[in-house]
Amino acid sequence: MTGTKATPADAEIVLKLYDFRREAVMREARSWFLMKFWPKSAEEIIAVANAFGTQENAYYRQIVSYWEMSAALALQGAVHPDLFMDWSGEMIFFFAKIYPYLKEVREAVNPGFWVKVETVINQTNRTAALEAAIKRQKGMAAKK
Repeated sequence: MTGTKATPADAEIVLKLYDFRREAVMREARSWFLMKFWPKSAEEIIAVANAFGTQENAYYRQIVSYWEMSAALALQGAVHPDLFMDWSGEMIFFFAKIYPYLKEVREAVNPGFWVKVETVINQTNRTAALEAAIKRQKGMAAKK
């Protein structure tokens, strides 16, 4: 917790970010990432990250870049970080899919891969939420 209160301007920003999530292609990307993307290894993530020209790669890049840019707003003070995290459960859930393979993906693809997302989760003390999402996903992935 930052100890400061969010402002109406902070609320406007998070509402705009939410509105961007409702855009048609973004909805498709979010649906793919949520329902169809269940990586079981770093290699599977790396394959999608490197599959330029495919729909899966486009969805993957849209999700990763959206949440990295959104997290940057909180980290740079453009939006109250606690307010940002209060509505960012989806970001944590998506990050949890990658987290078990994060080190390998960073080594293979980009050392800065989802650093802002990881940083805002850590700085706002949402690691318990991340751990819960990882645990929940293990059960969900087993059913896939």
